[in-house]
Amino acid sequence: MSSPAFDVYVGIDYSGAATPTSSLKGLRVYLADRASAPVEVEPPRSPRKYWTRLGIAEWLVDRFSVDQPTLVGIDHGFSFPLRYFETHRLPHNWAAFLDDFQRHWPTDEDHTYVDFARHGTHGHGAARFGNTRWRRLTELRTASAKSVFHFDVPGSVAKSTHAGLPWLRHIRLKAGDRIHFWPFDGWDIPAGRSAIVEVYPALWRCGFRREARTADQHDAYSVAAWMRDADINGSLRRCFDPILDREERAASSIEGWILGVGTRP
Repeated sequence: MSSPAFDVYVGIDYSGAATPTSSLKGLRVYLADRASAPVEVEPPRSPRKYWTRLGIAEWLVDRFSVDQPTLVGIDHGFSFPLRYFETHRLPHNWAAFLDDFQRHWPTDEDHTYVDFARHGTHGHGAARFGNTRWRRLTELRTASAKSVFHFDVPGSVAKSTHAGLPWLRHIRLKAGDRIHFWPFDGWDIPAGRSAIVEVYPALWRCGFRREARTADQHDAYSVAAWMRDADINGSLRRCFDPILDREERAASSIEGWILGVGTRP
């Protein structure tokens, strides 16, 4: 059995509610290492009881400055379907997509709700809408994953995706080449490099006893626990190489991919 690729595993259950500096009960962070099961990470001491989206982004940038390969799983969409790129005449380049998105949906700015951009009171969201019928290949390969444009329905990831994308850009700008955004920076993660991946907790949550955790806590716990177990038992490497033909792989290099979907046996 090969050695684990990472030292630390972080599962984040995300929330697109309120503003970037709002204390949100739905934002949860769990951390594990090779020797220990996941434990909840509390936000830095402040008047706010829970994490903020800004706080999580800054905490991750700080973690990536440490020479300790870390795998971070976040449960919102990291990109949009190719149909979106074609409709809005955008280059097939993820970094350029993040820049363009943040200009139109500046949901990382102070006092900004996702709905402000969505309904035209801040930003220019109307110029960059998607269609609920548009889905990424990775969503089509999971029976229950919803479109990143499907707002206001149970289990929707649209709001958290539209809130989280500018923070991925922030982390990318601040952390530089210390972090590998999979699969946009390549399907193979260089040895010793930290990585951020898109996850879908529904794939794994039933494999772990919930105990006294809330649903949000359990989702974050399950992500960290599954990634840790998969890295230790050697199956994680296969997850970074899903079953895709050449055309599908090229498309998914732009659309993104959910870790664990389409994994080779």
